[in-house]
Amino acid sequence: SGRSGDGGGALRPLYMDVQATTPLDPRVLDSMLPYLTAYYGNPHSRTHAYGWESEAAMEKARQQVAHLIGADPREIIFTSGATESNNMAIKGVARFYKSRKKHIITTQTEHKCVLDSCRSLEAEGFQVTYLPVKKNGLIDLKALEAAFQPDTSLVSVMTVNNEIGVKQPIHDIGEICRAQKVFFHTDAAQAIGKIPMDVNDMKIDLMSISGHKIYGPKGVGALYVRRRPRVRLEPLQSGGGQERGLRSGTVPTPLAVGLGAACEVAQQEMEYDHKRISQLAERLVTKILSEIPDVVMNGDREHRYPGCINLSFAYVEGESLLMALKDVALSSGHACTSASLEPSYVLRAIGTDEDLAHSSIRFGIGRFTTEEEVDYTVQKCIQHVKRLREMSPLWEMVQDGIDLKSIKWTQH
Repeated sequence: SGRSGDGGGALRPLYMDVQATTPLDPRVLDSMLPYLTAYYGNPHSRTHAYGWESEAAMEKARQQVAHLIGADPREIIFTSGATESNNMAIKGVARFYKSRKKHIITTQTEHKCVLDSCRSLEAEGFQVTYLPVKKNGLIDLKALEAAFQPDTSLVSVMTVNNEIGVKQPIHDIGEICRAQKVFFHTDAAQAIGKIPMDVNDMKIDLMSISGHKIYGPKGVGALYVRRRPRVRLEPLQSGGGQERGLRSGTVPTPLAVGLGAACEVAQQEMEYDHKRISQLAERLVTKILSEIPDVVMNGDREHRYPGCINLSFAYVEGESLLMALKDVALSSGHACTSASLEPSYVLRAIGTDEDLAHSSIRFGIGRFTTEEEVDYTVQKCIQHVKRLREMSPLWEMVQDGIDLKSIKWTQH
């Protein structure tokens, strides 16, 4: 097994949770180190070389980020991560255009920070349409078209879902929004650097990016804001007017440099990574499904990013399976709410039965995942699912041909 030691002699679990965060690519660390030590100037200091060299590094990083998504460097705003970018885009557009437009469209399966930004706008008097998704996790474009109102200012739909990996028809959504003259924002934290994204081709007006989902540092991200047709935002943060006045505060040069390097590496490696990750994902899914009956793969089989696999193991409690698989770092959904006992709202939105939602596990395969790690995970998974099912009275009843839906459970 490819488990890594932490130097203290103890083995750490092997890492299969790249949707939560990714390790720093060594090439990214190399690019950052000089700006953590020798080149420590404030990139906004205009009167000396320390400031100029930091500014040059920051602007190079801006170009690297822009290049990955087909944007102009002037359209890239550095932020602390995708959560801030999502807040800025949604609240920023809504508030700027609020005198004429009071309606926003999003989906029920967005990341928590998008849903919470929309909730807080509802408290300010905006109206929000939360589009349902189909059983496969994709939105219905007809339903989207029907949701537009004369005062709709923004549509926000994520590109790749962080829990089930489905990829929304971004290209079509962009076309629809442009035809309606409504701004289109996408949370691309799980997509950028993994699948090709082009803001002009896809008619995206605002896009959220995160550093630590693409083998860059934590604590940095970006927001793409289109210049033509121009998108106006009301800034959330006031101060010295950095980042075109949209996001005041000193840009942290080492982090920005890291984000830029991560974007450049992702651009170089994207095709290779995608092919490799697809093969590993195929291997994982095929082996598990061939060895264990009653496993459901959540989300569309075709329209997806292959590195995010969400499986429900019927008649097994997801938490028990995670505990049993303690030498593999996995999760039962997204890191932000996996602490709660509520089943995932994303799985609920695609109509997963309550019991199946509780038995789901997310497997993340990334740039540094090895074939040995996949095989080890599969082997352990098969072993523990079989063991846990043998202990389950429900599993026993199903083997005896009893339809669980027909049972009248009494409350004692």
